[in-house]
Amino acid sequence: MSDKRKLLIVNGPNLNHLGSRDTVIYGHITLADINVELTARARDLDVDVEFFQSNTEGDLINFLQSRCPTAHGIIINPGALTHYGLSLREALVDSRLPIIEVHISNILSREEWRSKSVVGPIATGQVTGLGWKGYIYALDYLSKHLIQDSDDSE
Repeated sequence: MSDKRKLLIVNGPNLNHLGSRDTVIYGHITLADINVELTARARDLDVDVEFFQSNTEGDLINFLQSRCPTAHGIIINPGALTHYGLSLREALVDSRLPIIEVHISNILSREEWRSKSVVGPIATGQVTGLGWKGYIYALDYLSKHLIQDSDDSE
């Protein structure tokens, strides 16, 4: 097992269609492309990342419950579950890990129903509206946050 910090990068419903889904809002980059960029950045930051995407809330919960005991933080784009995924929220709370919520589009400037996040109140922070690079910003922040917490505990 690696001594590196491990971060889970979790994506919810429809994010598997990035690159072809409403490209005016979400751009042309695919989720696989984002994962390649995140893998390279994680290597630079000396952290391990594990990726998971599902269109099913139960699968996301099962993944979190199985992986959180060995993880140090979560970056999540819950997709549409952002607004009503209460079971997902509870699994995130139960993880007791720092969480960064990411959205490619600015959920606050779109339809009114998108502006409410059930994840936001339990997250360490949110990155919204900065495109796919929001994932990179979340990774940078969370990896530095973990290093700082590690230094503070010594």
